[in-house]
Amino acid sequence: MIQRLTEISHAVLLSEGWQRRLIALAAGAIGALAMPPIGAFPVFALSFPVAVWLLDGCTAAPGRFSPRVLAQAAGDGWWFGFGYFLAGLWWIGAAFLVETDEFAWAIPLGVLGLPAILALFTAFGFALARLLWSAGSGRIFAFAFGLSTAEWLRHWLFTGFPWNGFGHGLGAWLVTAQGAALIGADGLALITLVVFAMPATVVDGNRAGRPWRPTLWAFVALVVFSGFGSLRLVLAGGLKAQTGADQIVAGVRLRLVQPNISQRDKIGQRDGMATLTRLLTLSDRATGPTATGMADATHLIWPESPFPFVLSRDQRAMAELARQLPPRTTLLTGAVRMEEVSTRDRRFYNTLHVISGSGGVLRSYDKEHLVPFGEYLPLESVLSLVGLRRFVHAPGAFTAGAPRQLLEVPGLPPVLPLICYEAIFPLEILDRTARPGLILNITNDAWFGETFGPHQHFAQARLRAIEFGLPLVRTANTGISAVVDGYGRPLATIPLGAESITDVFLPRALTATVYWSHGNVLGPGVLMLSLIFAVGVGPVQTMRRHRAQERARHNGV
Repeated sequence: MIQRLTEISHAVLLSEGWQRRLIALAAGAIGALAMPPIGAFPVFALSFPVAVWLLDGCTAAPGRFSPRVLAQAAGDGWWFGFGYFLAGLWWIGAAFLVETDEFAWAIPLGVLGLPAILALFTAFGFALARLLWSAGSGRIFAFAFGLSTAEWLRHWLFTGFPWNGFGHGLGAWLVTAQGAALIGADGLALITLVVFAMPATVVDGNRAGRPWRPTLWAFVALVVFSGFGSLRLVLAGGLKAQTGADQIVAGVRLRLVQPNISQRDKIGQRDGMATLTRLLTLSDRATGPTATGMADATHLIWPESPFPFVLSRDQRAMAELARQLPPRTTLLTGAVRMEEVSTRDRRFYNTLHVISGSGGVLRSYDKEHLVPFGEYLPLESVLSLVGLRRFVHAPGAFTAGAPRQLLEVPGLPPVLPLICYEAIFPLEILDRTARPGLILNITNDAWFGETFGPHQHFAQARLRAIEFGLPLVRTANTGISAVVDGYGRPLATIPLGAESITDVFLPRALTATVYWSHGNVLGPGVLMLSLIFAVGVGPVQTMRRHRAQERARHNGV
């Protein structure tokens, strides 16, 4: 087997031109199979060793710091990243088909353009890794440091887009995801990179009959890591969420409403009151022989922006809510909010409203991190000239809200509000001091139909629950809606593409996790640790090899 792997590694290492680019592209695409809903994270053991061998073959000129070597490494990294993001984000093209006559021409820009831009990060990661390259297993830590640094930059640059980070492969599985409570998604990414790239060292041929030893140690590390996750879940009662009196918040009964309105129907709806009536009718549906509808719930939760009007300014809509909402039921719903700055200036916000049983808006949260091209158009004055506009229909571009604060909702612990893809930014959420009692995530994933996108979005939101030890309450227009506890275990789930409601208790928040308390320093700390290994392991192995060679020559004499 080792002989066969050696032949494959040499073929990758010596490849050139389009053959080399296709190898990198295929390796990246195979890695994308680790992402939800497939979740086959062992495929990284095929993807990452090929990436390492590609970096081994970057010898266009002598010297680690040769511009030609770094350029070749960056080129290999770009093709690897392009394959990874193309295979993992192809579903974005579904958004361009909602209004086919207007956006179909731009499908290549979304399906190919975004992966091409994101691949620049992996290009940088490959080049950085090559700067630290060495012989033996030391280069695996250089590989992990380079790509982990690139992933960290992807959190921030160009407004940030940390979707499908390498750590989300382990994060998609409940047992291996538990480590996120210690080291977060970025820490999971580093472990993933080291463990699944280590098989590349099997073909190094300098381990005195023990070529599998580094890979075996990596496997042991993964087993120990999984053992931690298993033990954490066992001590918490197993894989199933617990609903004992000491595990739930007393006096709270949530009703999640998933109307399953397609994005095409949302855009084409003429009568906004019909949408409101549909939501109220669905919300009042009895869930059992003794159920009384909405009155059973203390808190009714609707998804992101279901209405084609400004809810708080529509007197008919607010009057209807006042008439139908039970007095003791609080409604939390997405909506567009308008603010008149002057007679000529109006600002629009993507908002979460808290509405009392009497129909009045108690509090609101305005979305802070907006979606580029969705809720606002970067460089609008320029891009509009070539026919581009925002996907979301509104009289004007949305305005980002004030920095996020905890939301006070009657009857609930302090709420951390997250609208749509704000849930994929753990580093932004950590920028706070007060600890919430739950995460509330409302979203509209209808743009992407029943593709991989909503599954990936839910998996990343669930990872926030594990990282922070907080229950996640999530309501989506078309799915996936769910309530999960601080271990990521679901208490209730509404699947993708279903029109349904579910009544569920609210789990208690866990004590603050290590990641919640120290996440802002853990990320840089883990990166520095990998850098130390990358810089230190290679020279130590080289020194040991030289000593072994000297002893062999001495014994030969």
